[in-house]
Amino acid sequence: MSLLSCSEFFKFSEKLQCASEKAESLAKPYFEKISEVAAYNGEKVLSAFIKNGVAEMHLKGTTGYGYNDAGRDKLDEVFAEAVGAESALVRHGFVNGTHALSTALFGILRPNDKLLCVTGKPYDTLSEVIFGEYGGSLKEFGVKYEQVDLLSDGTPDYDGIKNSAAGAKAVYIQRSRGYSLRPSLSVGIIGKIVEAVRSVNKKAVIMVDNCYGEFTEKTEPLSVGADLIIGSLIKNPGGGIARTGGYIAGQSGLVELCSYRLTTVGTGAEVGCSLDENRSMLLGLFLAPQTVESALKTAVFASALFEQLGFEAFPKYNEPRTDIITALKLGGEKQLIAFCEGIQSGSPVDSMAAPEPWDMPGYDSRVIMAAGAFTMGASIELSADAPLREPFAVWLQGGLTYPTGKTGILCAAKRMEEKGFI
Repeated sequence: MSLLSCSEFFKFSEKLQCASEKAESLAKPYFEKISEVAAYNGEKVLSAFIKNGVAEMHLKGTTGYGYNDAGRDKLDEVFAEAVGAESALVRHGFVNGTHALSTALFGILRPNDKLLCVTGKPYDTLSEVIFGEYGGSLKEFGVKYEQVDLLSDGTPDYDGIKNSAAGAKAVYIQRSRGYSLRPSLSVGIIGKIVEAVRSVNKKAVIMVDNCYGEFTEKTEPLSVGADLIIGSLIKNPGGGIARTGGYIAGQSGLVELCSYRLTTVGTGAEVGCSLDENRSMLLGLFLAPQTVESALKTAVFASALFEQLGFEAFPKYNEPRTDIITALKLGGEKQLIAFCEGIQSGSPVDSMAAPEPWDMPGYDSRVIMAAGAFTMGASIELSADAPLREPFAVWLQGGLTYPTGKTGILCAAKRMEEKGFI
């Protein structure tokens, strides 16, 4: 379907149609690379299913304690194979990515240990876990915290890392940009961080918040020496099918320690029923590489379109991408609200709703979110969110299919146009 024919259903202005056609023309060469990576990762995941002998019985779930849950254990094996891990803990019991990250941190760290974050301050919700003043944060349990800020260009400070890593029990890397405009980290850059840490500390546990980055490249951070990767299943690896959940994957002994924090010491990964979630998590993993392909194409198109319309995009349409997020600097609160209203209006679910800013738990400013999704909060589906503060940028992610993702972006531009911001 051409962009012109989309106007039959959504009535985009001639100005937007022309800008869109130009944007898609600019984006096409970058789509080819995205599809190449997706094809590779699709074969890799299929191979993991076949190698580990997934059978129809593994799609079924259990209740109660979940002892000998064959499907749950098979999912762990397949996931570990797909991301290059020794073992994995993939559970619907992780309520979000922050929960999985928190479980990993509490699993690895003990009182008086030092946690070193080498990508600056973690995003808002994890900050409470690490150095919050109440509720049982790592700080309250006596875990020491240090951070090495990124350089002014958003790249790692390797010298600063070497100067700080010697006494660290765990080194934390946030792959994605969070609510910042800095670049996401490629697997190659993460490898350089690992080298810097290992040059002064051979024993540190290097853990990567891998949210939004899974399957955007042909390899995952474990391939360059990271010990653990952690993420959410309602982002990339759930493929838009998993209804909830998260994962921790990496070295077997470390994953086991993390499993004790999710359940109990001594039982770990051997308990926890899967209910009826095995099928959706396995199917989601199978579809994930191609779903990520759609999200990346949607992201590239969004950057190209809004650059054509006079806004600044991070990354630009022609810059490398190692996560599915695009930040668009829109200029003010009213512009952010209009953009999110447009995204909501172009969603398959709750398109009639009007998103409003609110005091979201875990954030230090009002946040507006648009996500008319089949799974609430699933940011592999087209969604947008923005804290109402400087630099007045909206963070955009997802798109289950490229055609619908592209249309959703155009709906956001249309709403801004109607309100006089374009």
